[in-house]
Amino acid sequence: MNEVEAALAALRDGKPIVIPTDTVYGLACSPHSEDAVRAMYRVKGRGPEKPTALLAADVETLLELLAEVGDRAETAVRALLPGPFTLVLPNPARRFPWLTGTNPDAIGVRVPAAEGVAADVLRGAGAVAATSANPAGGRDPRSVDELDPELRSRVAAVVDGGALPGTASTVLDVTGAEPIVLREGAVPAAEALARVEAALRGR
Repeated sequence: MNEVEAALAALRDGKPIVIPTDTVYGLACSPHSEDAVRAMYRVKGRGPEKPTALLAADVETLLELLAEVGDRAETAVRALLPGPFTLVLPNPARRFPWLTGTNPDAIGVRVPAAEGVAADVLRGAGAVAATSANPAGGRDPRSVDELDPELRSRVAAVVDGGALPGTASTVLDVTGAEPIVLREGAVPAAEALARVEAALRGR
């Protein structure tokens, strides 16, 4: 069994794993199991009140999982993803409530522009729940060598995708009347806003 197969088997068993993305290494688990998400939170050392992103293999898979997001949110998704963005979308059906923290009406999503083993894991899983692969408050790891040893010892599989850019995704909230940058990351805030605002105006 290679590392991708081992990672997919762990996801099916409800165990947390570490995977590469297009930004930093992520701590991931099945998004479909509340127990799996709670286990991932325990490894990271964070509480359930913090939201966690839903990462999908591609845009179509994401929109199937969140079919009720609406035309405006779908426009933003198609304009920015795949790419180094996390989008906070409306979640009117309150899907994946164990990922949404204290606000079940919104959910963070990503479609990484992943390549190699990162893409293999996402394609095999369809989607994962993921947060940065560091203890709460720690530095985002850009290689498996930078993983916290204790965190690494508590996951079921580690997929090595080599060195990553090391800058976390830019986070945009598109639930309101105007998009808002919640965190500047891999893409500058002004560029991110310009791209999503242009897409929304062109609807």
